[in-house]
Amino acid sequence: MACRLAILVPGGLLMMAAAPIFGHHSVSAEFDVNRRNTYAGVVTRVEWSNPHIYFYIDVKDRGQKVTNWAFEGAGPNTLARLGWMRDSLKVGDRVTVVAFPARDGAAVASAREVMLASGRKILAGMPPDTAPRP
Repeated sequence: MACRLAILVPGGLLMMAAAPIFGHHSVSAEFDVNRRNTYAGVVTRVEWSNPHIYFYIDVKDRGQKVTNWAFEGAGPNTLARLGWMRDSLKVGDRVTVVAFPARDGAAVASAREVMLASGRKILAGMPPDTAPRP
């Protein structure tokens, strides 16, 4: 019995430690990585949080109808390494975003790069085709 317990307890602890790894979603599961769209508009909100930041922009369609789009970026630590600072995006900034839209048609997209009004381009996440493969 002691031998069985010596095997089950460490195994159970290992499984519990690995559980958070399985909680993260794949970009291609939620977003259509075969459709790369460009969105232009004005920033309405920026949320710095883990595991992803979100920023929102008002985008006008061809009929001039405004839709507030939510863009998911990488986490704050990754974005800092890509050159972002907390004030890289501010409410009122005019930006152009290259992103993959949500598969379900919602006004949500996974941002890849952001072009600021100054002309500076900053990456917002790792493109799916360059993600490490197991």
